[in-house]
Amino acid sequence: MNKAMLTVGLILLAIVTFFLINIVQNYSTGGDLDYYLLKETTEAAMVDAVDEGYYQDSGQIRVDKERFVESFIRRFSNTIDQNKNYKINFYDMNETPPKVSVKVSSSDSATFKDIDITTSLNAVLETNYETDILTTKRLQERALTVQNK
Repeated sequence: MNKAMLTVGLILLAIVTFFLINIVQNYSTGGDLDYYLLKETTEAAMVDAVDEGYYQDSGQIRVDKERFVESFIRRFSNTIDQNKNYKINFYDMNETPPKVSVKVSSSDSATFKDIDITTSLNAVLETNYETDILTTKRLQERALTVQNK
């Protein structure tokens, strides 16, 4: 009987150990995965939201806020883990110069509800603000076309 109880105790200890290792691994890798998902999604959504008409008229890059939010949520929802609950907050959004601050909190639906992984990202869409020959040529052609009409 003593060996049987020892065997049952070892099996229960192994099950608890595997459970704890699973939880720790889920939270330690979840933060990295959330960061890279947030980074890539934000970058792609900012490029999608560039206002091309404004760029052609003025030569400066401007990001449309509504298109950014729509593109971000669409892209983020297509790539998330279905076993987690996500909460997305947009804080600072500037159209010109393009800057976005996004905060994503995720919690695993299979484990504790009070433990959240929070990832924040500040993204700026940078370009060189020097005069580009191709852009200058397009703007001059457009100005000539408008004057001729």
